[in-house]
Amino acid sequence: IMPYISATIIIQLLSAVVPRLSKLMREEGGRAKIVQYGRVLTLLLCVGQGLFMTLSWARAENFFEGFSGGDLLMPYMRQHLWWFFIQTVVILTTGTMLLMWFGEQITERGIGNGVSLIIFSGIVAGLPGAVLRTFSSVQEGTMSFIALVIVAAIVLAFVLFVVFVEQGQRRITVNYARRQGGRNAYQNQTSFLPLKLNMAGVIPPIFASSILAFPATLAMWSGQGNSAVTNVLQKISNALSPGEPLHMIVFAAMIIGFAFFYTALVFNSHETAENLKKSGALIPGIRPGRSTADYIDGVLTRLTGAGALYLVLVCLLPELMRTYLGASFYFGGTSLLIVVVVVMDFIAQINAHLMSHQYESLLKKANLKGGSRTLGR
Repeated sequence: IMPYISATIIIQLLSAVVPRLSKLMREEGGRAKIVQYGRVLTLLLCVGQGLFMTLSWARAENFFEGFSGGDLLMPYMRQHLWWFFIQTVVILTTGTMLLMWFGEQITERGIGNGVSLIIFSGIVAGLPGAVLRTFSSVQEGTMSFIALVIVAAIVLAFVLFVVFVEQGQRRITVNYARRQGGRNAYQNQTSFLPLKLNMAGVIPPIFASSILAFPATLAMWSGQGNSAVTNVLQKISNALSPGEPLHMIVFAAMIIGFAFFYTALVFNSHETAENLKKSGALIPGIRPGRSTADYIDGVLTRLTGAGALYLVLVCLLPELMRTYLGASFYFGGTSLLIVVVVVMDFIAQINAHLMSHQYESLLKKANLKGGSRTLGR
């Protein structure tokens, strides 16, 4: 499903940067065209990624080791390399497009975000095996019982911490001016402009991890030769591998940079200030217009700084746990954020459906009572 996610993120970024796509987003039916562009880009990414993966598999001499009949498959692949390429690319592309269709169907049926639920299922499905491997490490003596207790306490504490932060909001008070409606006067109304602490979500870690994986991918495709380029790529790949100090520093810097960049793309403080001004709303003590935009931008900058540090802490936690506590499974990071956000969104969707169902039942009862009274009269 990752090609579909990458295509969606690329289209979203281009929609904020390219004026033609930005205009199309605001037009009627434009969002459907943007979704269609995302599907086409997903197909292209699947074909390209499938070709590179097939090429790396064809170069690997021991790829079929451990497979039933692997000694027969390798000579067949060498003899019919072009047919192996076509079959593999078609299978990989079809699988991704099928998952994309499943995700869209789940979303249209109102169950929740389909793609997020698919990713959530994959993460949760791997948890039992990870827990069993951790207990096996304790039994084998590679991990102490005290370390296991510390890991369990950190896991529980960080789940609560992520839930707390993801629900955190900075509410800016907004007052609406008093209005005259004929003989009736409407008093001042007070509302709030909610700004999330982590407005960028899981996008910064995904971007950062994708860029950090690029040198390792180049090193794998360059082969095992002794050329100068291959040696340089191998050194860079080793230095940026998970657990290395350089990897942690670069990863943290990229997360912070992408958090500010993506937040600036998805939230326009000047547009928000103009909308407040048009609706007759103002922030107490702040003049409408540019002063309001500067105030909102300052608040958002401080929130984004705190949210970026929160993302760095959550994403670097698993590497520290594996390095210093010997934890054998990948806890935290993007996986933890996805699990928490998807569960919270799913609960919100269920509550919304229950509320709408109760509201419809009340309306039906009210209509039935009104009809019976009319008949009685």
